[in-house]
Amino acid sequence: MKRIVEYRKLLSVDKTVTLKELKTIYRNAMKESHPDKFSGDEAGLKAAEEQSKSIIEAYHQLVSINAETITQIKPEFTETVTKATIKDYKFVDARLVIEFSNGSVYEFISVPKATYQKMVNAESPARFAKRHIYTVFPFRKTINQE
Repeated sequence: MKRIVEYRKLLSVDKTVTLKELKTIYRNAMKESHPDKFSGDEAGLKAAEEQSKSIIEAYHQLVSINAETITQIKPEFTETVTKATIKDYKFVDARLVIEFSNGSVYEFISVPKATYQKMVNAESPARFAKRHIYTVFPFRKTINQE
């Protein structure tokens, strides 16, 4: 959640921002810090490139966990977690990435390491995830990296 809070601060938005508003805010932020505005100013160019990367990362993350996006993918998510089995899972930087047998990959955000360890040690990690992860932590659909 810490990262999400930082992203919201960077773009000056709150939890209730709509996708349309987020897109407008993103475009305006990119106009302000676009590297092309700093040609000839090496230090400004470098700072603008870093700022642009941060803005792009924040935008993509916030879009993927936005309430409108979640509403759109909820039926697919529900079908996946009820019908598909867990193929693989890993824990990276307070994010639990779960790959399902149907090829879907979801990332659950701000999962405590202790919760992940309980899942690993559970008699049935799938049952544990259904009870303690799927409905508790914010999630987003990701692309399978294979």
